[in-house]
Amino acid sequence: MATSDRVRVLAALLRETGRAHHQAFLDVNGGDPEWPIWYAEHLHERLAGIFEKSLTKSEITYLLVAAEREQAARNPGADWPEFYARFILEHHR
Repeated sequence: MATSDRVRVLAALLRETGRAHHQAFLDVNGGDPEWPIWYAEHLHERLAGIFEKSLTKSEITYLLVAAEREQAARNPGADWPEFYARFILEHHR
């Protein structure tokens, strides 16, 4: 799969996960200090096919936290799913 396709697919998965997370935490308007763990659980099986080797939930959690920090420092106004997708694809080894 080409890099641009992988970014598009991963960004779509992140958007879908964001909506699912918000629904799961509707009572607190999506607020969840442990959101990276929830996202990792939700994404784990869905990431098959995007990466050559499967990621552990811990690796996904780490990459999400790192992407969040990088976006806050470098480009806080960026479309977060696309920023995270690019970041994750660039930093996953």
